[in-house]
Amino acid sequence: MSPLRDALRDLPDGVFFDLLESEAAYLVVLDVPGVSAETVDVAVEDGTVRVEARREKDLPEEYRYVEENRSLFFDASLPLPRDAAGDPEATVTDGVLEIRLPKDRGRRSAGDADGADGSTEAAASNTDAGSLESSTTPDGEDGTDGDRA
Repeated sequence: MSPLRDALRDLPDGVFFDLLESEAAYLVVLDVPGVSAETVDVAVEDGTVRVEARREKDLPEEYRYVEENRSLFFDASLPLPRDAAGDPEATVTDGVLEIRLPKDRGRRSAGDADGADGSTEAAASNTDAGSLESSTTPDGEDGTDGDRA
């Protein structure tokens, strides 16, 4: 089993993903509802893809939280396959984050996390249709228990 696949499977149960592979690249697809290109950061450092995303929830004035289970934050560190190389490309469309990881055709896919060095930022292109609004609970708290996804 590859370290990337293992790391994706270790994500919390509420995080849905697909891992695809072609001759030229890997494609990691993550459902991140409420996240836009402005609220997601994808970077590659020392053989790891780091994803940090924040979403904001709109709480109508006349309501208060009775129970809140949807996290505002998503953070994940995913090891790169050995044959991943080049700059990642990230896009967000309707709450779906796609991270394309080009392959170095000179390397064989071994699924190890030691295939990339250095740091590369991936700019996520904004193709979301809506805008996000900041919200807080009536007492001014963000309503989370501090857990991150």
